[in-house]
This record gives sequence, C-alpha cells and structure tokens, in this order.
Amino acid sequence: MPGSASGAAENADTAPPAPPGLTGRQRLVKGLWPPRLTRAQLIVALLLFGLGFGLAVQVASNSDGDSALRGARQEDLVRILDELDDRTQRLEDEKAGLEEQRDELENSSDQAEEARRQTAEKERQLGILAGTVAAQGPGITMTVEDTKGAVEADMLLDAVQELRAAGAEAIQVNGVRVVAKTYLTESGNGVAVDGNKITAPYRFKVIGKPQDLEPALNIPGGVVQTLEKEQATVTVERSTKIVVDALRAAKRPDYARSSSR
Repeated sequence: MPGSASGAAENADTAPPAPPGLTGRQRLVKGLWPPRLTRAQLIVALLLFGLGFGLAVQVASNSDGDSALRGARQEDLVRILDELDDRTQRLEDEKAGLEEQRDELENSSDQAEEARRQTAEKERQLGILAGTVAAQGPGITMTVEDTKGAVEADMLLDAVQELRAAGAEAIQVNGVRVVAKTYLTESGNGVAVDGNKITAPYRFKVIGKPQDLEPALNIPGGVVQTLEKEQATVTVERSTKIVVDALRAAKRPDYARSSSR
C-alpha cells in the first residue's frame, strides 16, 4: 500500500499540467478541430455538397428569367417588346412570301394544264383538217345516182369546192377522206379521188352547218342543177350526226419545216 501511494504521487508529479486560463468554449473548439473523419464520412460529405450545389444552380437558373424581367428598366422592356414585334413581322413576311410562292405554283400548274388542254384541242382540230383523225357532228349526206355514167370528175370537184365555201369542216366521198390537196380525175367508168377509184353512187358525207350546206348545193345553176342536167339523181339529207371516219396517213413534208423557234 505505501508503494502504491508513492507511485500515484510520482505519476501526478510527472503529468503535464493543464494549460492555465482556457475557457469552456476554447476547450470545445480545441476538441472539434482538427476534425477526425473517416474515409466514408468524407465521401458522404462530398456527395451531399454536390447535391446541394446542383439544387442551388437549378433554382437560380429558373428564377433568372423572371428576376431579370422584374428587375429590368422600362427602356429595356420596351426594347425587348420591339424586338419581339420585329421578329413577329419577319415571320409574317416570310409566311406571306411562302403563300405567294404556293399561289404562283398553283397558277403555273393551272396554266400548264390549260396549255396542255389547248394543245390537245388544237391537235385534234388540225387532225380533222388533215384527215388524220375521225370526226363527227351535224351535217348533210349527198347521194349522186349516175345510171347513165355522165357524171365527170370536174362535176364532183365543183361539189367539193362548193361545200368548202359553205363551211364544210370534214368531207368523205365513198370512203375516201377529202383533204386540202385532194384531186379528182377520170378513171375508166368512174372517178378517182387522190388516185383511189370510186364508182356511182357517189355518197358525200359532210360535217358542217346543215342550214348553210344544203342551200349552197341547191342554188340556181349550182351543183344539184348541173348534175340533174346530166340525168343524175341527187338527194341531200340533213342530219344531227354525221360520222366521217375515213382517215389519211400523216405524211412528213419533203421540204417544208417549221419556222417557229
């Protein structure tokens, strides 16, 4: 026991004395710093710091626009409105331009379609005149019975010319189409139309205005009276539908060429 007491006394004499004059707050700070952190605690602290920083940035970015407008001066707000008006006007102008282009495309398409239609119609009309396409319409049928064989080619040619002068648009004689360069000649006991021999009865199928064609043939001293003097029998009948279906092959001219460029 005396030995134990003497050892405790010796330890008490050798222990470092406490710093004199430290307050309780200073002792608390000294106990907390420097911190003694483990690696896991440090990682958790960094993660929490990053999460908090991200939330703060997000909130700040969301409130920047509103706070900027709320804090803007009146002149700045007017300028922003003017810029928006200018942008709206530019968009309206662009829209109007696009609509104009659309209308032009539609009109050009309509014009092209109309041009194609007119071209097709013109081609049909020229085909009728050239005898390359069939035709139908109102007109007359003239039949010439020649039992005596007295009808000559020039008499039938006079009939063709009289019909043309009266407005005939398509003529067919016994299955031969009459065109601009048609000629008639004598051929044995009959007549040849463009080299194609035909015989009586001679049947003319003519498209045109019946009210003009029939009187033109029956004028005094005209076609009908001339043929009847040769003891031929002539019959003229009006019709609301005459079909001229004899065709001529389209022939390429040997020398003539289009002068259009």
